[in-house]
Amino acid sequence: MAGRSRQQKHSGAKKRQRHGNPQKAHVSRDPRTVEPATFGDWVGAARLRTLPLAVTPILIGTGAALIIDPRFHWVIALCCLIVAVALQIGVNYANDYSDGIRGTDDHRVGPARLTASRKVPARRVLNAALVFFAVAAVAGIAIVIRTQHWWMLLVGAACLVAAWFYTGGRRPYGYAGLGELFVFVFFGLVATAGTTFVQSGAVPQEAWFGGVAAGALACAVLLANNLRDIDQDRAAGKKTLTVRIGKLWTQILYTVLMIVPFAIAAFLALFYPIAWLALLALIPAAAAILIVWTYRHPRELVVALGVTSLTSLGYGALLLWAFVG
Repeated sequence: MAGRSRQQKHSGAKKRQRHGNPQKAHVSRDPRTVEPATFGDWVGAARLRTLPLAVTPILIGTGAALIIDPRFHWVIALCCLIVAVALQIGVNYANDYSDGIRGTDDHRVGPARLTASRKVPARRVLNAALVFFAVAAVAGIAIVIRTQHWWMLLVGAACLVAAWFYTGGRRPYGYAGLGELFVFVFFGLVATAGTTFVQSGAVPQEAWFGGVAAGALACAVLLANNLRDIDQDRAAGKKTLTVRIGKLWTQILYTVLMIVPFAIAAFLALFYPIAWLALLALIPAAAAILIVWTYRHPRELVVALGVTSLTSLGYGALLLWAFVG
């Protein structure tokens, strides 16, 4: 009887061990059994799906600059691109680090993160973020030296501070529902208008309209991401805008943000006829909107996120063509 009792207890313990979070089933808490991160893991943590959001404002801003000055300042434009892409990657690694050490990513729906999966020590992920922030800073300083607009060092410093405190620090604004606002300002208005200014010395209305469009699309990507993680963020105490307003209003806001850029393109087409071609990007945009409204599993929103990001890139390229055509 005693042997049978012990056997039943042992069997019950095994059954209890099977319970837990299915998303974390492949992750071991024992660092000796965690596989080391591969190059592909590092690339995945950089979140390539989001990089088009860094390219879009540079394309639009460069196009607006060519309206003022037909000379193509390719060195400055390239430095602007380096700043934007390096900042985007730096933010992604910083987010991986900050969310990982807080435990926010312990129940992710999307791909596993470097810090949360314990494949890489948190300090190494932080160092990677700092390296990309440094690359962005160096490229930004090069732009300032080339253009002699020294006051723009303050703009660059503000960008770095905003990048870190998205999820870093004691009170990250991304945890207070302000992520979309800062994304709109820095990855929309600042990136687009700044790119135009350093190349032409002025910021025409086209740059501001384009900045609003780029910012709206960037916010839409963030909404799709946060909608995917709404349950996990709510459980972790991460009060994103999506957590605050709920699923339905997030879907509505996402749809509005996806439509606004095309309304802007239609307006700009009155002065730049080629801008009508930007409406071609409505095709992938409509597909992304459909996914956001009809998804049944949060993982489907990963596709919507990627499609939205590519929509942004196509839109930016077509608007550039409209400005220079």
